[in-house]
Amino acid sequence: MAGEALLQVLDVSVQFGGVVALAGVSFDLEPGAIVGLIGPNGAGKTTLFNCVSRLYAPSRGEIRFRGRSILHLPPHRIAPLGIGRTFQNLALFRQLSVLDNVMVGAHCRSRSDFLSDALRLPWVGRAERRVRSFALELVAELGLEDVAATPVGALTFATQKRVELARALALEPALLLLDEPAGGLNHEEIQDLNRQLRALRDERKLSLLLVEHHMQMVMAVSDRVVAFDFGRKIAEGTPDEVRNHPDVIRAYLGAAA
Repeated sequence: MAGEALLQVLDVSVQFGGVVALAGVSFDLEPGAIVGLIGPNGAGKTTLFNCVSRLYAPSRGEIRFRGRSILHLPPHRIAPLGIGRTFQNLALFRQLSVLDNVMVGAHCRSRSDFLSDALRLPWVGRAERRVRSFALELVAELGLEDVAATPVGALTFATQKRVELARALALEPALLLLDEPAGGLNHEEIQDLNRQLRALRDERKLSLLLVEHHMQMVMAVSDRVVAFDFGRKIAEGTPDEVRNHPDVIRAYLGAAA
């Protein structure tokens, strides 16, 4: 994993009024790595995700993707850049089918526009067929073929999670941000998710940054872990290094530990 970092978070701070949500956070994510962000509720993990997604603007610091600052970009330019995201609260179109939801993600990479669609230009039809074909590939890869035509709202929560993952992959990202991917899943579903994330990383040459409260899941799937508390980075390293770090133990178990 040598070479230039894919994502660089440099001295990032965020304030909401008098509340410090992030205080001088820095870390790198190397190409092909899975990095987990952990910390108690309110530690600043999702705030950092929202900075990378450009939903929030840092009050200080820099965020670079492939060596270039992304802080001047509007949110709608982030996905085409190669950064995909899932959300803790599922952001799916519940009345649309599984396949249609995945195709929505794939359309972000399409050259289509309103005028071309209205004129039914020949290349638009070809592009639509490519989008559908790619979406079908992802549906099959994530084991969703049997429910491809089913409205998302009729599916179990665990299956909806896979749909959202497929839609994020349809963007063909180099970096995938996963916000609480194990939330609401049982033990067996989490084991399946771990295997799936590792396979996606290896087969699609992805880098993954995940926020997760399920500590066992983070430690099992991550190459490196960054721990937060009260908006500050308190530890970074391998899962074993972070698991045994005294500041991490204190953050989760209290000063008496």
